[in-house]
Amino acid sequence: MHGMVIIPTYNERENLPLLIPQILDHDLHVLIVDDNSPDGTGQLADSLAAADPRVSVLHRPDKEGLGRAYLAGFRRALELGAPYIFEMDADFSHDPRYLPELVAAAASSYDLVIGSRYVPGGGTTDWGMLRQFISRSGNLYARMILGMPLTDCTSGFRCYRRSTLEAIDLDAVHSNGYTFQIEMAYRVYKKGLRLGEIPIIFPDRRVGQSKMSRQIVLEALVSMWRLRLGIR
Repeated sequence: MHGMVIIPTYNERENLPLLIPQILDHDLHVLIVDDNSPDGTGQLADSLAAADPRVSVLHRPDKEGLGRAYLAGFRRALELGAPYIFEMDADFSHDPRYLPELVAAAASSYDLVIGSRYVPGGGTTDWGMLRQFISRSGNLYARMILGMPLTDCTSGFRCYRRSTLEAIDLDAVHSNGYTFQIEMAYRVYKKGLRLGEIPIIFPDRRVGQSKMSRQIVLEALVSMWRLRLGIR
């Protein structure tokens, strides 16, 4: 196994059959973490796993949030011996063609590699001005508060070395929504490990609806101060 891509799902039935083969083409394994999707995503995931041993499924009984899904996925990937562990959305906003670049950067240079929209060569498409402003402002705010040398600490397209996740106390991670990505990067940074970014182009999702909201962003802004001050 060269690495395992963790994909949290909730109502992603239309995307999975198109996405999974593209990931497998890069000689990676896939772990689908489904939160009991009412549209049958979990059952479809089981059929994909039955057809290919490189696909695994972790079923959770309730929708408990992005952070809890990834933490469960991290633990399972570590149990299965994955040397590199990826985070990736199911909605094609994260293009599988970047997976080799992520793992190459992790293998050669970094303990955590982030697919960044805001380094030279990166960018977004299909975004309105308000969404771009909120995203860029949120990342600037996070850099100011937490001091991390990252342009895109909210990106959910990333690759961890196995040793990186083993160095972090996953039981102590308390963020669950939008701030989860920031907290994970911050914990890597506080351990003195190496963070790097590669450019990606980030389009809007192809199918389904975004799960982002203004409330989530506002909660993230407050949570960053909690991280900085060490408040649980």
